[in-house]
Amino acid sequence: MEFNPDYRHFVEAAWNRRPARLPLYEHFVNASSMEKVLGLRFADLEHGDARDRAEYFRQHCRFFRELTYDTVSYEVCIGGALPGQSAICGGQGPIQSRSDFDAYPWAELPARFWQQARPRLDALVAALPPGMKAVGGVGNGVFELAESLVGLEYLPFIQVDDPELYADLFRAIGNLMCTIWQEFMPRYADAFAACRFGDDLGFKSSLLTNPVTVREHILPQYRRVIDIVHAGGGPFVWHSCGCVFEIMEDMIALGMNAKHSNEDSIAPFDRWIADYGDRIGLLGGFDLGFLCMNTPEVIHDTVVEQGRRFRKTAQGYALGSGNSIPDYVPTENYLAMVRAAQTLRQEEGT
Repeated sequence: MEFNPDYRHFVEAAWNRRPARLPLYEHFVNASSMEKVLGLRFADLEHGDARDRAEYFRQHCRFFRELTYDTVSYEVCIGGALPGQSAICGGQGPIQSRSDFDAYPWAELPARFWQQARPRLDALVAALPPGMKAVGGVGNGVFELAESLVGLEYLPFIQVDDPELYADLFRAIGNLMCTIWQEFMPRYADAFAACRFGDDLGFKSSLLTNPVTVREHILPQYRRVIDIVHAGGGPFVWHSCGCVFEIMEDMIALGMNAKHSNEDSIAPFDRWIADYGDRIGLLGGFDLGFLCMNTPEVIHDTVVEQGRRFRKTAQGYALGSGNSIPDYVPTENYLAMVRAAQTLRQEEGT
């Protein structure tokens, strides 16, 4: 059947209403897989001149449309605009003391972000096919930015040695995020079906920091951003990896509309549906390990079987991986999952 994208299916899922057609959703698909599927090289064009960017986003959007997504996933991360050595992957960041914090060029950061983001977001909006909108917006969450600026293993030292600095750090990050989101919404919200940020707060057995810290320093900044998104009229999607059950009720109380990221080693997707499916939309469902370690035939049949159940038991559901599609996921396995979603649509006559 000819596919006609309609972003409203994803919007319904994000608002936790049953969409008439099962949407597909990915937080991220790596450029290598996109190029393999489309049969051409284009990823390097994203950071080129205006003509290069236009072609990059034409192909980026074409990828999602041809694979029968109703939305295009894309975000520009704040972390890319931060000066100094990022500690998101370990080590010390540029802020280790009050003097570092005071000397950091906070006032310059929004302009640095928009210098990178505006040309890309403008090109994305211009390339969106009829019937499609984007999901994403301004990437990175509060804790990820704190990790970048300080370092995961060094944050507790500041928390103990200088609690006032610790609190000021998170307020400054919240101020930065709100300044950027307040400019983003009036300029781009009409082109986005849902806004999101990713902030990985957990690992396999627990949060990365204690829940009291999350509630005191991180969630108040979340609330500010979520309120900005809601004031723009759209749903807010939260992407967080890890075992975050300790704060899920807090997140729902903040106004999160949909949640993405799940790992079978933490909990089966059925638990997410049982515990939260009546209150928030749930996206994903299929663990990366499952997508990596099985044949395309097994993946297709399993996704059809389990996706049929998820579709029935969750109110707002969009099918996809439990995390993203990095380059180590075999492309044929990813495509098997996509074909399974199409099989489910055919069963429903949509």
